[in-house]
Amino acid sequence: MQGVLLKHFDLSSSSYTIDFGSAYDDLNYNYNFTYNDTDFIFNPETQPCSPFAIPDAAGIFICIFYILIFLAAIPGNLAVGVVIGLSKHALPPSDLYLLHLAAADILLAATLPFWATSVSKGWIFGDGFCKIITIIQELSFYSSILFLTCISVDRYTVIVRATESRRSNRRRTSWGVCMAVWAIGAFLSLPGFFYSSFSSSGHMVCAEFYDPSSADEWRLATRVLRHGLGFVIPLTVMLLCYGVTVQRLLRVRGGFQRQRAMRVIVSVVAAFLLCWTPYHLAVMTDTFFRAKIVSYGCPARTAVDRALLGTHSLGLLHSCVNPVLYAFVGEKFRRRLRQLMRKAGVMERTSVSRTSRSSLTSDATSTFM
Repeated sequence: MQGVLLKHFDLSSSSYTIDFGSAYDDLNYNYNFTYNDTDFIFNPETQPCSPFAIPDAAGIFICIFYILIFLAAIPGNLAVGVVIGLSKHALPPSDLYLLHLAAADILLAATLPFWATSVSKGWIFGDGFCKIITIIQELSFYSSILFLTCISVDRYTVIVRATESRRSNRRRTSWGVCMAVWAIGAFLSLPGFFYSSFSSSGHMVCAEFYDPSSADEWRLATRVLRHGLGFVIPLTVMLLCYGVTVQRLLRVRGGFQRQRAMRVIVSVVAAFLLCWTPYHLAVMTDTFFRAKIVSYGCPARTAVDRALLGTHSLGLLHSCVNPVLYAFVGEKFRRRLRQLMRKAGVMERTSVSRTSRSSLTSDATSTFM
């Protein structure tokens, strides 16, 4: 901030006489300036909106909510990774994608204690860690939806295109696809470098921080990229693949085994959409407001800020949803988990049930569900 130089004058001295009347005459003549206090009309729409602040009660609830998600997501996804990773058979593509999906959920859950702390105490981890945590969260989110897209394409090729005979080629290709997904997710997470820790209303936050001269352009460019490659295009691919696949299954007789194999995957995709679609819609609305594509007032601005907070918390819940779906829907997952627990001595060995005996022949099917 530039300093202000104050000069004191002795107004009682005749040497410092100021003719204010001639000064106003000069302003009127040179700039056609008129001053009339009765012509001023206050327009509240031109005033900046008050910054959105999280109420104390809501902050405590969000902090507890994040910690509970963390405590549920880490062991749940580790169990999924162990069940899939310790399979005696070579992993088919869908299982490999689900394994990487669990890894992405673990990364997302690992960031939650930092965000929980920032809600209660402000961001205390510094500027560099703000960027790192943001990038990890963005990487895990975009990798998740891309792996779900890969699963939908794989199910389409197996069930609709009947490419099961080329299983070895598909497995080799799937490893390359996984590396590509992580690379694309890393690229889409690069806007995390625009995040910084700064003080807002006396509270340290970790949020987007652009150069004011080009903030609108950068924000619009990065969000269009992230919405397109990270949500709209993958969502379109998933809906098309699963739409055609379900139609094929409905026409195939004796397709119960395949339909059962599809239940978990469809449930996983549905859970992802229910958790993250509201957040994307809120971010899109915020983008339209900031780009002045849609006009808004302060009540609408506050409503969007609240929606961003609430829908983001809902999206984070997704990191612990998949293991619950596997436990309730995936018959083969439950059986393999019980087998591992028996080997580890966690569960007592019992006689092999009829369900287990009948499912032993299905170990080589295309998915572990």
